[in-house]
Amino acid sequence: MLPQNINRRGVMLVLSSPSGAGKTTISRRLMEEDSGISVSISATTRPKRAGEIDGVHYHFVSREKFEEMIRNEEFLEHATVFGNLYGTPRKPVEEALERGQDILFDIDWQGTQQMKAVVQGELVSIFILPPSLEELKDRLQARGQDSGEEIAFRMSRAMDEISHYGEYHYALINYDIDDSLTRVQSILEAERMKRRRLLGLADFVRKFTEAPAGAERHAD
Repeated sequence: MLPQNINRRGVMLVLSSPSGAGKTTISRRLMEEDSGISVSISATTRPKRAGEIDGVHYHFVSREKFEEMIRNEEFLEHATVFGNLYGTPRKPVEEALERGQDILFDIDWQGTQQMKAVVQGELVSIFILPPSLEELKDRLQARGQDSGEEIAFRMSRAMDEISHYGEYHYALINYDIDDSLTRVQSILEAERMKRRRLLGLADFVRKFTEAPAGAERHAD
């Protein structure tokens, strides 16, 4: 617990992994168990799917609007995926960080690189590795969401994605979801207490140095 006169700036937490390594499950459980962190909502030009809600799953915008936002530098990162544009709006992230709210980003290594260049050291990045490629393929097949062709495509991308693990601050091997979640939570808690994020800490400590001479002796 922090004193009332010390405010904490929020943490920008990135989780990246090849598809099937456990990132989505870890992200979901992290938010379920910690009210202090919420996921960043991306903007996209792709059509809204059945059951999706604007402002909850994505901010759905036209291509013209998206391109205007790029020109106005309103994104922390953006990319084209299968012909559709995706991006992380800057303003809601900055407002959340000022409130002390931590923000979780589910982006790939390219988006992480873009964002690191923009936020100048604020980002905390974790790369989640599978125990092996064989285990990764088994997980993709077990979830029953993708065709054999789609699984083959995801596996072909996995090695390229994994090759960028060294660009991240932390890396963990996801043998067990519960253990991996605990490790992510530990990293987040440590990053929350980084001195540079504790606004007002210097003034708090200054009170010790400004205490009247002999104050400690009088208190005995």
